[in-house]
Amino acid sequence: MSRTDLWFASLLLPEGWADDVRLTVIEGRVASVTQGTAAVPTDERHEIGLPGLPNLHSHAFQRGMAGLTERRGPSEDSFWTWREAMYRFVDRMEPDDVEAIAAQAFLEMLEGGFTRVGEFHYLHHAPTGAAYDDIAELAGRIAAAASATGIALTLLPVFYAHAGFGGQPAAPGQRRFVNDVERYGRLIEASRRAVSSLPDAVLGIAPHSLRAATPAEITTILPLAAGGPIHIHIAEQTKEVDDCLAWSGRRPVELLLDRLPVDGRWCLVHATHVTEAELDGMVARRAVAGLCPITEANLGDGLFPARRFLDGDGRFGVGSDSNVLIDAAEELRILEYGQRLVLRSRNALASPAVPSTGRRLFDGALLGGSQALGVAGGLAVGAPADLVSLKADDTTLVCRRHDQWLDAWVFAGGRAQVDCVWRAGRKLVAAGRHLEREAIGRRYRQTLARVLQEA
Repeated sequence: MSRTDLWFASLLLPEGWADDVRLTVIEGRVASVTQGTAAVPTDERHEIGLPGLPNLHSHAFQRGMAGLTERRGPSEDSFWTWREAMYRFVDRMEPDDVEAIAAQAFLEMLEGGFTRVGEFHYLHHAPTGAAYDDIAELAGRIAAAASATGIALTLLPVFYAHAGFGGQPAAPGQRRFVNDVERYGRLIEASRRAVSSLPDAVLGIAPHSLRAATPAEITTILPLAAGGPIHIHIAEQTKEVDDCLAWSGRRPVELLLDRLPVDGRWCLVHATHVTEAELDGMVARRAVAGLCPITEANLGDGLFPARRFLDGDGRFGVGSDSNVLIDAAEELRILEYGQRLVLRSRNALASPAVPSTGRRLFDGALLGGSQALGVAGGLAVGAPADLVSLKADDTTLVCRRHDQWLDAWVFAGGRAQVDCVWRAGRKLVAAGRHLEREAIGRRYRQTLARVLQEA
């Protein structure tokens, strides 16, 4: 029986900050939490402890193209021109490449404060578009990368069938993503087997978008979720909204809420361009808004109206999406700064009940992100021991306390302040570096050298 005893001068628990906390971890789960107690000689001691954050939306393979699309083409750049570059990149990857890039992305997530990832996995087939002998070959590679790094995995195999609203035929660049309903069912069952050996793994489903899956197809595949999470891209771009209106007479979120049984299992990823009525509908259904502030800024998507959503008791989480930059604190910072720029005010997402902006952002991302990934968040007895410690002697954090640490980490720091990370009680990051960083990084560099040479 494995046992770890950790002591924290201050630890953020579900009920709030507690001091002088002894945490006993048995078989990867929190067995006991004792507050107001001194450390014993055998305890591993730390100053500042937080629960690990969930990363609710990732396309791991896109880490390999980070920084390669920051060059303007002959016409005005947009999400749609970026997507064409992504299609060209994805065509060059074999299964080993997918695994190597995913492992590097997952390693960086752990180093940045994330302990679980929701992998929105839509790269399924060979470069020709043919299915592999094992239809879940690439899902298995994602699972292998999660195993190698130790990150918890919520795998969300994507159903992708069309190039546009109304069931338009898929484009050549989408051939590695496409399944019909029957083949998608086989993919889900094979993916379930692929993640079965991972501790605390969760399997959900992900109709890619209303562009790529019709409401009728989504209705058909919903039973495959088997009670697990359901994620969908929605209303990310104004063109998407315009095209949906032209096709159906309704906006994407409006159509989704009207035609499908959206509830607390659903995560509406981006939902950038929404009306007040649509926001109210999301809140009423208890759906999570899956916000990806770094990627949304990088792609020029726009800004989700977060203050109104949060003030209406809406739930949100954050994700690293394209993985152009992986940093949990940076996601929260850009979420807040975007609201400040639009509203021309400070501390836009704080509230009278939670005046610390860092704390409100952290708590919201923990609660909503955990819900979206099908797990309970926080350091309660019986929960997985997923923790992050911060460097108390870092100049960013000195002479701060409790919520001030969160404010400083989010707005004046970032991944550089992360010290150690534990996932299910196993220490994976020490002194800010993943224990397998050298080997995983070497494989990643070798992979990119080959993939990019073929460009």
